[in-house]
Amino acid sequence: MATRITCTVCGQSQQLPELHPGWSASCCRCGSALAEHRVATTGRTLALTLAALVFYLPANLYPILRMDWHGLYTESTVWQGSVHLYQSGEWLVASVVLLASIVIPLLKLLGLLSLVAAGKLTPTLWRRQRFHVYRFIEVIGPWAMLDVFLLAILVALVRLGQLASIMPGPGLLAFTALVVLTILATASFDPRSIWEEQS
Repeated sequence: MATRITCTVCGQSQQLPELHPGWSASCCRCGSALAEHRVATTGRTLALTLAALVFYLPANLYPILRMDWHGLYTESTVWQGSVHLYQSGEWLVASVVLLASIVIPLLKLLGLLSLVAAGKLTPTLWRRQRFHVYRFIEVIGPWAMLDVFLLAILVALVRLGQLASIMPGPGLLAFTALVVLTILATASFDPRSIWEEQS
């Protein structure tokens, strides 16, 4: 079934035919991508989401940074950082760190897992509810600032290295893998798979 679509680059309005899996459509005026029907995205999303969940616990339980400053040795996890901020009276910053680096990424990954699992087990049932889960993931997505948090850790490693001996902890590798896999899992999910007969 053809639909009318407007190019977001040049504003050209045009008919878009029904796209079969693997097909994509380009604007007839400027050539920019209008739509794409990706093939077999649920399996890829499931694999990436499960891999990200495997790295979730080590990323949050193992120390991310180890610091040695004139004989004072300390290591800290994301959770310990949030607790320390709460104890220091910085409850707003602590809440943002806790939500953005622990709670929201877990909700995002569990939401993706439920979308893919429901699509595999019962592709024609609960479509509207699955769509609401997808919309929820889209809304909370920008608040899962794992990439920003990782960048802040790397900046701390570089900048504070002049004042103290700072080493990456065993949790940093798991945290980096969690960031990359979460981004890839989110990008690989095609919301049209919710409405397709075969998922």
